[in-house]
Amino acid sequence: MCGIVGYVGKKNTKEILLDGLKELEYRGYDSAGIAVLSNNKFESFKAIGKLVNLQEKTKDFITEGFAVGIGHTRWATHGKPTELNAHPHLGENSYVVHNGIIENYSTLKKELMESGVQFLSQTDTEVIVHQFEKNLKSMHNAFEAFRATIQELEGAFAILLVTKAEDKTIFFAKQGSPMLVGINAEGEKYFASSDTPLIGHCTDVNYFEDGDYGFVSAEELSIFSKDGEKKAPHFSKLSTDKLSAQKDGYRFFMEKEIYEQSDVIVDTMMGRLSDEEILFDEIDKSLFDGIHEIKLCACGTSYHAALSASYLFERYAKIKTSVEIASEFRYREPIMTKDTLFVVISQSGETADTLETLKMAKKAGLRTLVICNVDNSSMVRLSDASILTRAGIEKGVASTKAFATQVTLFWMLTLYVAKLRGALKKEEIIRQISLLREVPASLIVTDELHEKIKRLSKRYLHGHGFFFIGRDIFFPLALEGALKLKEISYLHAEGYPSGEMKHGPIALADPELFTIALLPQHLLYEKSKSNVEELSARDSTICAISPLEFNKADDFIKISTCRDYMLEFFEMMVVVQLISLEISIRLGNDVDMPRNLAKSVTVE
Repeated sequence: MCGIVGYVGKKNTKEILLDGLKELEYRGYDSAGIAVLSNNKFESFKAIGKLVNLQEKTKDFITEGFAVGIGHTRWATHGKPTELNAHPHLGENSYVVHNGIIENYSTLKKELMESGVQFLSQTDTEVIVHQFEKNLKSMHNAFEAFRATIQELEGAFAILLVTKAEDKTIFFAKQGSPMLVGINAEGEKYFASSDTPLIGHCTDVNYFEDGDYGFVSAEELSIFSKDGEKKAPHFSKLSTDKLSAQKDGYRFFMEKEIYEQSDVIVDTMMGRLSDEEILFDEIDKSLFDGIHEIKLCACGTSYHAALSASYLFERYAKIKTSVEIASEFRYREPIMTKDTLFVVISQSGETADTLETLKMAKKAGLRTLVICNVDNSSMVRLSDASILTRAGIEKGVASTKAFATQVTLFWMLTLYVAKLRGALKKEEIIRQISLLREVPASLIVTDELHEKIKRLSKRYLHGHGFFFIGRDIFFPLALEGALKLKEISYLHAEGYPSGEMKHGPIALADPELFTIALLPQHLLYEKSKSNVEELSARDSTICAISPLEFNKADDFIKISTCRDYMLEFFEMMVVVQLISLEISIRLGNDVDMPRNLAKSVTVE
């Protein structure tokens, strides 16, 4: 997730910006840059890789006296992590930094290019500064030009812009992406995308609301609402604990990342949904020409996302789909045919076993696609095509939002392929897209739900194990729920297809066997319910997750009444994540750093 800093004042602007970016490193980035405007003169520096590279580039740059400055750490979405694609982006006399995604950037870029504007980068962000300067030429007032620009943008954004036309001012806008401004007794102004860069510099902060925009100078802080009404800032005291600030008040990064899922799904879908079709600008439709099978290959949580995708590819796209565990696939001398699209899935893009299977597929002449969260990773560089999940950095070892974004992206990809193959009617694709738009709301964690799971978790701290059970696409979700619990609680847990319980595992049923039953209303409810009743009759302790009341359950967690099983999938996903989290916390474990595990598995 990209990071933003900004400063208006007389101190060492360069160091303030670099220190602020360092405090945002925990969010993840692949390039960084700063721009400083002093005495109507710009100095700008960019570097790919770690912040130390930017520090080295700026070591001879000295800032003295009053200046305005902006800085940015970039997590690539549009375009590779290169210096040209790094922020800040330059117009003729202005610089901009931006978090989020501009959905209509292609339209704006085309219009600007037709009017003679030359673009240096592949990013969506660059259109902002050129659109601003286009408006400035006709309006001759920087703030009005900025206001007009913001009104022309569609999507999510947090923006800071500086221009020689008003060289003592930073213009800002916030829609969907976080941003705040801080002040101190010395009259300085600091911008950031989270609290941490401001700790030690500011005493009070104002958190911008969606639709807010305005400008800041040494003398003034002007905020306007989305309706254009001027509004007073609402300052609150700034925390002094940097680690807590990084966690945004959550107890663990994993907890924060569960809560973030609604926002990152918006980022995952941004610019990829139209009213009637799925848009993937990053892949060519010819990738699927002559393809009769899709083979998905992954490890761990990504393997569960792949299993989930296999149901959707065959159901919606009507294409044969198989799923492979990468560590097994490598050594079994598999038969690979060139009418197969080989798809690897990895949060980091560096998972050793999965990377080796990608090399095997390339050697066999198969077309390859990677679903990944990190641009410029080994898998992205090696594959024929890649689609980024845009989950941002995930600090908790037990994956949550990476899984959510992978499944969402696969759902979108199945509809994309379905349209190419004519496997779904136009009306059904439109219906599916409308369901996708509802996913972020399905992922919002309510206080009522979380409190219920906190109270319920104390019943599940002993016993001889857990079964997570589900049918169809809820079987991979059961596997993922069991994995989450194993990873952070160290309790034994298994995921099983509900219908398989009677084929052996039901022998374990007794009051000390805890069954987490996934019972979606819209997919095989009666059959799944019957399987759970078999376990209940044998005294297994049942925790049912469903929109429908289930009187055989010892514990019941009610989810919303949804109009489709995929929305139920995402609501249940949040529930099983929270169950694992709260059980682990009660057991006193380090949720973010569970024993024996690493975030990126780069060994066999």
